[in-house]
Amino acid sequence: MEKLISEFSLGLFFWQTVIFIGLIFLLKKYAWKPILSAVNERETSIKDALKEAKEARSEMESLKSDNQRILKEARTEKEALLKEARIVRSEIINRAKEEAKTEANNILSQAQEAIKNEKRLAINELKSQVSSLALDIAEKVLQNELESKDKQIELVDNLLKNSDLK
Repeated sequence: MEKLISEFSLGLFFWQTVIFIGLIFLLKKYAWKPILSAVNERETSIKDALKEAKEARSEMESLKSDNQRILKEARTEKEALLKEARIVRSEIINRAKEEAKTEANNILSQAQEAIKNEKRLAINELKSQVSSLALDIAEKVLQNELESKDKQIELVDNLLKNSDLK
C-alpha cells in the first residue's frame, strides 16, 4: 500500500508539475504579456505624468517670476508716469500763473492808459469850458465897459498909450 500511495503521490506530483508548467506556459503566453505591458504602460504614464508635473511646476515658477518682473516694471512705469504728471501739472500751474500775471499787467496798463486818456479829455473839456466861460465873461464885461462912447474912447486911448508903436 505504501508503494501504491507512493506511486500515486509520485504520479500526482508529476501531473501537478505538468499542469503547473502548462499553466505557467499558458499564463506567460496569454496573461503575462498583457499584464506586463499594462504595468509597463502604467509605469510609463506615471513617469510621463511626473515629468509633466515637474515641467508644469517649472513653467509656473517661470511665469511667477515673469509676473513679478512685469509687476515691478509696471510699478516703475506707474511711478514714472506719476512723476511726469506732477511735473506737467506744476508746469501748467506755473504757465497759468505767468499768463494770469501778464494778463493782469496788460489789463492794468490798459486801465492806466484809459484813465490818462479820460483825464486828458476831461482837462481839454474843462479848458474848453473855462475859455468859453472866460470869453463870455469878458464879452459881458466889455459890453458893460463900452456902453458909452466916452468909455470906448478912453479905452482906446489907454491901449494906445500902453502899446509901443514903432
